[in-house]
Amino acid sequence: MAFTTPRKVRFQHCDPAGIVFYPRYFEMINSVVEDWFEEIVQQDFNHLHVESGTGVPTVSIDTQFCAPSRLGEILTFELTVQAVGHSSLTLQINAYCADQKRLTSCLTLVFMDLHSGKSMPWTDTMRQHFIVDNL
Repeated sequence: MAFTTPRKVRFQHCDPAGIVFYPRYFEMINSVVEDWFEEIVQQDFNHLHVESGTGVPTVSIDTQFCAPSRLGEILTFELTVQAVGHSSLTLQINAYCADQKRLTSCLTLVFMDLHSGKSMPWTDTMRQHFIVDNL
């Protein structure tokens, strides 16, 4: 089941041509992941990164930009879990405006101890929220 969340294209996201400047999509993708961790995994980034000393850095990201997005449009981002490893998590994120796909991104996160810089296994509490949805 996909986690779905809207994002409005704001002035800050756009280049002088009035379309989303591609690095801003990566910021939107990260905000979708952050919201998913808070709302679905029940682990907000403050707790993970500051209080627990753990993190979920992106170690791989493959993104295709299918069509431009413009100032004022509402994009619907859909996140699905594709694979869960010992310490890794592969996510698929698609963004749409109405029924037109604007981007697709496959990213891999790794759960790590921020102090040692080493990966660590997902906790059972988090893992129970990772429902794999193979397309």
